[in-house]
Amino acid sequence: MRLRDAWAGPALACALLAIVHTWPLATAPATLSLNDNGDAQLNEWIMAWVVHQLPRAPAELFQANIFYPAPDALAFSEPLIVPALLGAPVAWLGGSPVLVSNLLVMAGLALTALAGYALIYRWTGDRLAALLAGSTLAFNTHTLTRLAHVQGLHLYGLPLALLATDRLLSAPRTRATPWLAVWMVTLAYTSGYLFVFGAIMVGTAVLVRLPEWRHHAKMVLTRLLFAAVASAVFILPLWLPYRRTAIEQGMVRSIQNVTEFSASLVGYLAAAGTIHVSTWSRSFFKDPVDSFFPGFVVIALALTAIWGLRRTSATVPLKAEARWRVTMMLAIGMAGLVLSLGTRTPVYGWVYAVFPPMHGLRAAARFGILFLFAMSALAGLGLAALRERHPGSRRLAAVAIVLIALANVEALRAPFEYRRFDGIPGIYKLLAAEPRVVLVEVPFYPRQAAFENAEYVLNSTAHWRPLLNGYSGYIPATYSAYADVFWFFPREHAIQAMRRAGVTHVMVHPARFGREGDEVIADLARRPEFELMAAGSRGIRLYRLH
Repeated sequence: MRLRDAWAGPALACALLAIVHTWPLATAPATLSLNDNGDAQLNEWIMAWVVHQLPRAPAELFQANIFYPAPDALAFSEPLIVPALLGAPVAWLGGSPVLVSNLLVMAGLALTALAGYALIYRWTGDRLAALLAGSTLAFNTHTLTRLAHVQGLHLYGLPLALLATDRLLSAPRTRATPWLAVWMVTLAYTSGYLFVFGAIMVGTAVLVRLPEWRHHAKMVLTRLLFAAVASAVFILPLWLPYRRTAIEQGMVRSIQNVTEFSASLVGYLAAAGTIHVSTWSRSFFKDPVDSFFPGFVVIALALTAIWGLRRTSATVPLKAEARWRVTMMLAIGMAGLVLSLGTRTPVYGWVYAVFPPMHGLRAAARFGILFLFAMSALAGLGLAALRERHPGSRRLAAVAIVLIALANVEALRAPFEYRRFDGIPGIYKLLAAEPRVVLVEVPFYPRQAAFENAEYVLNSTAHWRPLLNGYSGYIPATYSAYADVFWFFPREHAIQAMRRAGVTHVMVHPARFGREGDEVIADLARRPEFELMAAGSRGIRLYRLH
C-alpha cells in the first residue's frame, strides 16, 4: 500500500492526540493563551510580523519594528517563517496572534506525529508501530514542557529529512535528493536549532552507514553534494541577516555561554508526565528544559530493536536493512545525548570548532530532541519487529494498541492551566492612524528584565509602528543604553533622552509602577509637553510627546 493511502486515519489520530495533550486549548483557542510565558508572546509577535511584512516588503522582513532603531531585529530570535506561513490564512481572516499561535501549537504537534508515522511506516509497513513512533516523537516529556516555543513543536522536518537521507543511502534515488534539500530548508526557515539538529542527524547517518553505501559512493556523494548546494542557495537569504547581526552587533554565543544551558545525565531521568512526576520522577524533574526521559514503553521497545542487532541469539532478529536503520538511530540518539551535555564533555567543543552554525546556539540541552527522536524511532522498529514474527496476530495488534495508549498516558500532562486572553487593548489601534510614530512604553525595563517587555511586543501587532522596547533571544546594545536612562521616567533626564531618541509617543502603564503609578500620572498632567491622547483598560494612557 502506498504511503499516502495510509495517511487519513493516522492524520486524524495525530490531530486528536494533539487536542488531548494540549487540553483544554482546543475548547477556546481564541481566548486561552500561554502568555504567562514571555517567549509565547515573543513567538506570537514573530509569526504575526512575518505574515504582516512578507506580502508588503519581503526584502525588509528582518527590519522588524521592535528594538528601534536596531537593524535586523527579527534575527535576534528564531525566524518561524514556516509556521507563520501555515497560520497565515487564519491571520489574514482576522484571527489574533494568540489564536494563530494556539492553532499552530496543535498543528505542529499533529504534523510532527504524522511525519514520525510516515518515517516508520515507510520503513516497516506497520501502521501501529508507525503510530507509536510518531506519537512519542511529538508528545513526550520535552515537547510538552515547551508549548510556549512553537519552534520546538514543529519538528516534522527531522523525520522527513531522515527519510530522504535513508532513501538516498540505501539505493541512491534522484527523487530523494531534492526532498532532502526541501526538508533541510524547512528546518532552517523554522528554527536555527532545528537546522543544526538536522545537519548533525544527516551527517551521523551518512558516516554510520558508510559500509552500506561505499559501493555506490560516487552516486551518493554527488546527490548529497547537490542537496547541500541546493539547501545553501535557498537558505542564503535567511543566513545573511543573521550573519550581519553576528558581525555588526556581536550576536555570537561563545562556548562559555553554552555551559549554563547544558543538559545533565540526571535530566534523562526527568519525566514531566503527570504519572511520573506524581510517583518517582519529582526529585529529578527540577528544570523543564532539562527533561528527556522517553518513557518506560519507549525504552522497552527500543531495547527490543537494539537487541535484534545480535545475529544469533536475538529474540527478534532483524533484516539487514532494518539493522542499518537501528544502528543509525542508535548513533543519532547517542550524538544527541552527548551534544546535549554541552561543555560537560569535549565533544561539543569539537563540533563547535568545525561547524559555524553552532555559534548561534545557546541551549545545548535541546540536542536532547535527537535522543528522543531516536528512541521513538527505535521503539517503532522494535514493535514492528515483534509483530513481524506473528503477522496478522490479533492479540499482538491489541497489545500494540495498548502500548500506544500507555506511551501517551506516560507523557500526558494535560489538562494545562492557560491564561485568559481578552485581546490587545484598543488604545493601541490609535497609533496606526497617527502620521508618524516612534513609541516607547514605560516602565522601560533594564536589560536583565527585558522579558517584561513581552506584552509590549505583542501589543505592537495592533499598529506595527517603531517601538524602542523589545524582547528576544538577544538584547542589542542600543536597548541597554536606553534602559539605563529610560528606567528613571518621568524624571527630566529620562524625558530629554527620549526626545533625543526621536520618541513621539509614550504609552504609560501606571499599574506596573506599583504605588508610584498615581504619582507618575499626576506628574505628566503637569507637563505641557505631554498631550494625553486616550486612556484605556487597566489604566493605560497614551501620550503624544511634543
